[in-house]
Amino acid sequence: MRVRSPVTLPVVATGTTKRKKAIATPWGPAHTVEQLSLPQRAGEKRFASLVQLLETDKGERYVRFAYTTGGVARRGPVTLRLRDLERLRAGLAEHPELAQAFGYGGDA
Repeated sequence: MRVRSPVTLPVVATGTTKRKKAIATPWGPAHTVEQLSLPQRAGEKRFASLVQLLETDKGERYVRFAYTTGGVARRGPVTLRLRDLERLRAGLAEHPELAQAFGYGGDA
């Protein structure tokens, strides 16, 4: 006769390394290297325009413009006012790789 005992699973170590979320592009998946968020308002509507530096697993880089409502990036037309462009330029000072993609060489 066989005695059955409760099965105990070994403790599995889980890494604390954050897995990069894949972002779909027309050229395949990429991940975010840097992101600049520009909060905006139109009347009572609040949203943010995003400028993202993306990179594929092969090292190819793209710049993506999107907008967000409620924290979810959405595709579609992104409209920036001239004063938003000024804030974009100023924000690039804190995002050197994105600034370099725009030709600022890291110094916006």
